[in-house]
This record gives sequence, structure tokens and C-alpha cells, in this order.
Amino acid sequence: MCPYADDPYAVSLHDISERFRSCATPVRVRRFAHAHHAWLNGVTWQIANRAGGRMPGLDDYLTMRLHSAGGEPTYAMLEIVNAAEVPAHEMDSPAVTALTEMAICVDALDNDRHSLAKGAARRQTDQNVFTVLTHHHRLTEQQALHEGIALRDRVLVRFLDLREKVMPRAGRELRRYLTDLGHGIRGNTEWALRVPRYLSPRDATTAPGDVTAPETPPFTETPLAEGPPTHHLPTIGWWWDDLA
Repeated sequence: MCPYADDPYAVSLHDISERFRSCATPVRVRRFAHAHHAWLNGVTWQIANRAGGRMPGLDDYLTMRLHSAGGEPTYAMLEIVNAAEVPAHEMDSPAVTALTEMAICVDALDNDRHSLAKGAARRQTDQNVFTVLTHHHRLTEQQALHEGIALRDRVLVRFLDLREKVMPRAGRELRRYLTDLGHGIRGNTEWALRVPRYLSPRDATTAPGDVTAPETPPFTETPLAEGPPTHHLPTIGWWWDDLA
């Protein structure tokens, strides 16, 4: 029985935890719980920035966004749904840690871009990679858009390069996990192109039938240049170390 029966959110979270415990190993459940905790902390950080009127610098923003985007609990469920537990010596290695963070970062920056138009219309872009770049780097909106997308592309290129190097020596469970990280990146984009959350002119509760999805934009095989340097960003700069 949930000890917080008077809190509907706690009851719901307790129910999810119990369902996971019934179908997953303790290791997988612990990894999910740790990821969920990190997500809630990230959201708390984001709310505190908004309440205090603070615009974080780019490195602080990326640190916060890696947690607040919800990618950690999402990707932590891969092992649960696949019933494939990645051994700790692989999952906790620097290379796999970096690959997981890179997938979350690409998703987060993609979400920033997908939500930009609606957020601007509703004046809710106080914390977005593009507004961070505009505020702290004195860029125009168009320059910030280019720099933000180029940063996203550079992270994705590094993800693909490092994953290709890790795959040959990865165990079966890890290969499945790394493959699904890639599926998650593409799936996040496909979802964003169709979800009312980004397409509705009103709010996130608009029914799908009230939204006419625009024509799917073309995907490109060519990233935007090389992207901005990352050596001055400790949160992500280490992803380019010799990790393979």
C-alpha cells in the first residue's frame, strides 16, 4: 500500500514502481528510479530559474536540460521493455555514459527547436538553448538558431561515430541498447512533427483531431558545418575524449 494515499501523484508513481518491480530485475528498477529522480531534480532546477528570473549560461543550461528533458527515465525503460539488462561494466563505462547523455542532449535540443515557435507565441521561451545563446552570446535570433542546430548536429555526429566504435566489442544486450538509443532520437523527431503539444496554436491538451500536421519536412544527411567548439563546455566537452 502506498504510504502517501492522500497524494494522487505519489499514488500514481508508486503504482508505476510496483508494476516495474513485477516485470523487471532489481537492477533495472533501480536504474529507472535513479533516472526518474534525476529528472525531477532537473525540473526543479528549471522551475527555480524561472521563479528567480535567471537565465543560465550555456554549460549550466545543458547540464539542467540533460535532466529536465526527461530523457533519462525514458531511456532507462529500454532495458525493462526489452528484458535485456546491460552488464554494469558496460552500462557504467565512460563511452556508454557519454552515448546515453548524447542521445538525451540531441533529443532535448530537438525539443527546444520544435517548441520554439509555440513557446515564443506564448512567451514561454525563457529557458531555451536559442534564448540562452541570444542572451549570453549576443547573437541575433537567426544566429542563435543556426548555432543551436549546429551544436545539436555536432553532438549527433559524435554519437554516431562513437557508437560505431563501441558496437564491435559490445555484448548482445548493449548492442540492443545502443541501437535503441538511435531509434529514440529518430522517434523523438517523428513524434514532435505530429504531436498537438507543438502543433496546436492553443495548448498541449488540444485533441489530435483539432490539429492539422504540416507536411513532413525533408531530412538531410549533411550536418550544419562542424558545429561550435565544445572544449569550453565541461558538461559535454568530455564526450570528445578518447572513450572508445
